[in-house]
Amino acid sequence: MITAIVLIQAAAESIPDAAQAIADIEGVTEVYSCAGDVDLIALVKVARHEDLADLVPGHISKVPGVLNTDTHISFRSYSKRDTDAAFAIGLEDA
Repeated sequence: MITAIVLIQAAAESIPDAAQAIADIEGVTEVYSCAGDVDLIALVKVARHEDLADLVPGHISKVPGVLNTDTHISFRSYSKRDTDAAFAIGLEDA
């Protein structure tokens, strides 16, 4: 499974509608509205790179109000639970 983070700039008046339209696209797992350099962040999970190549320009970028996208592909996922478990290795023997 390929995970990508898509940073999205949108027209201010279109943010709520664009966010919902993007969230309804197959392969998009979550959409966040945020402050800063981008207006929306979409988390995407697809099976193949070709699916990502179709999803972003073919669907997300075509949502009314979307002005620009910047896609980042994830190599590895870390969470607090994973980090805590990694540092706890060997502690049960102490």
